[in-house]
Amino acid sequence: MGRWGIVALAALAVMGTACSPGSADDVAVGDETATTTTRTPRITDDSGRPPVTFDPCYDIPDDVMNAAGYDASEKKMADMPMGTYTFLGCLYKNDDYIPGVRRGFGLNILSGNVTLEEEAQKNGHISEPTSINGRAALLRVDPAASLACTYVLETSFGIVIFDRLYHSDSVTRPPIEVWCDGFEELVASIEPFLS
Repeated sequence: MGRWGIVALAALAVMGTACSPGSADDVAVGDETATTTTRTPRITDDSGRPPVTFDPCYDIPDDVMNAAGYDASEKKMADMPMGTYTFLGCLYKNDDYIPGVRRGFGLNILSGNVTLEEEAQKNGHISEPTSINGRAALLRVDPAASLACTYVLETSFGIVIFDRLYHSDSVTRPPIEVWCDGFEELVASIEPFLS
């Protein structure tokens, strides 16, 4: 896992709290007033980078995550202002237990204002270019990491990192080929919500 992911995971572990509803802004449209889902980002930084406009705890519909086996009512969020960049994170848990195989998955979704090029420079040695629904992305599977599969998708403000941890139910380490099983489909189902 790269520097952004390590920092973000540490912040999630320390600062995790239940998500609460965000506030919507009212926008005047002609003679009518329309309610939008646009909100001021929870945090901004002083870097001059674009604000992070996709918040994984607020902007992914709960029914999408529930359908994928992640209990959206148990999601946890953390704000991570870093001064030179920002990450908004949301942690999900899947208890898809298969005895002797796995105890489910942990999923960390991080939305940040670093570029895909910066991520490729930092983790290119363990990443390969790919795309999700036509959107530029990286697939990162680090043999030295603990059963993690990561997709990094490019956005208008930077990147969204989908980092899934496979919780093995065996003392035998599962082969690297299964770490990403079924994960691309979940990422593809969330991709349309990204800006």
